[in-house]
Amino acid sequence: MALDIAHGQIQGIISDQAKDQVTQSSQAVADIVQDGAVVYGINTGFGPLCTTKISASESQMLQTNILMSHAVGVGSPIDPILSKLMLILKLHALAQGYSGISLKTLERIQWYIEKDAIPEVPEQGSVGASGDLAPLAHLFLPLIGEGFIHYKNKRMSGADFCATTGLTPLRLGPKEGLALINGTQFIAAHGVKLLRDFHNCLVHADLIAALMVEALQGSIKPFHPKLHQLRPFKGVIHVAHKMYTLLKDSPIMK
Repeated sequence: MALDIAHGQIQGIISDQAKDQVTQSSQAVADIVQDGAVVYGINTGFGPLCTTKISASESQMLQTNILMSHAVGVGSPIDPILSKLMLILKLHALAQGYSGISLKTLERIQWYIEKDAIPEVPEQGSVGASGDLAPLAHLFLPLIGEGFIHYKNKRMSGADFCATTGLTPLRLGPKEGLALINGTQFIAAHGVKLLRDFHNCLVHADLIAALMVEALQGSIKPFHPKLHQLRPFKGVIHVAHKMYTLLKDSPIMK
């Protein structure tokens, strides 16, 4: 489904229930800031600086800085379809309503997807299962008017993109920068695309195998359904059924 959205074949929506959950989560973060409770990533530094408290007046700068400081990827840009998949997968994750992201930020990401505004993400920089911090930082730099983005067949800076579209760069609230870069959507996007490609390979493998049996004037009998019910392995039954279906009306086989 994510690939269908990426290719513009279907349109995703954020349900009212998801919007309510996101709003509640964002308000919970705002309450923490208001009450002055010390919570990691909201009003503290990151990593070794977790014991350093950040004032409410500096929280917006903190969330901006985490994007800027982690945008250190290198190499050629990844395929734009992968960048768009990253946006879609991240939107889906944030819409669960557990990250503290604001609805405004969530809807801005949705706008990017619908308008085919694709941030530029370098191919190297992921730290694997620990998180795609660098790729995700690059992905969301345009939200704050930084980085690079492809829009209407043009590559432009985040600042020029905002000027072209009339969008105001977002001022990230408490925890939003951390919520944006925490995740494995870079790896997941590759996995989604690979799975579709692999499925296509499997489909073609069955077609090629059927053509080969025809060319060799082989027999259809080894693929008869009753034979494979004796050893009920789902994969074998599936492939045998496809082969039998492809060959049973073949004039060559007859």
